[in-house]
Amino acid sequence: MIVTKQRLKYAGIIVLFALIAIQFFHPQKNLSNDLTNDISKKFAGPDSVQQILKTSCYDCHSNHTEYPWYSKIQPVDWWLTDHINEAKRGLNFNEFSRYRVAKQYKRFKDINEEIEQGDMPLSSYTLIHRYAILSESQKALVKQWANAMRDTLKANYPADSLVLPKKPGAK
Repeated sequence: MIVTKQRLKYAGIIVLFALIAIQFFHPQKNLSNDLTNDISKKFAGPDSVQQILKTSCYDCHSNHTEYPWYSKIQPVDWWLTDHINEAKRGLNFNEFSRYRVAKQYKRFKDINEEIEQGDMPLSSYTLIHRYAILSESQKALVKQWANAMRDTLKANYPADSLVLPKKPGAK
């Protein structure tokens, strides 16, 4: 099949029409203000830690996202929504108090590991949101707090309640 200028022009028009058409289809925004089950309700910490979490984590790991201007453009909005939903499946600070004790215990460990490994906040997020980059002292503060919260759980719950059950078929 020979690609002609006429076919390229026709394909370009179709792509342009599709890009315009998808601008009218946007997923529901992540904009809840319900803090009933927020981590801060059960695991109080210094205001500095709460501020770090809100600045560097909550856009993806909560039920309320502060959307940038480019979220109004498709397919970027779909990509952001998918990213936020995936992040919330792993850890949602606004739902933290609903988690089983074992999951809370594990998530505090995960917070430490993600910070220690430099995996959070994501570099794709901090590329645009420079204010979300954690300093070494901020990392240390969050890790110290997460460790203290794990110690609190350890002190208040039996050891077997802090272990997540293995998934069927897992080794």
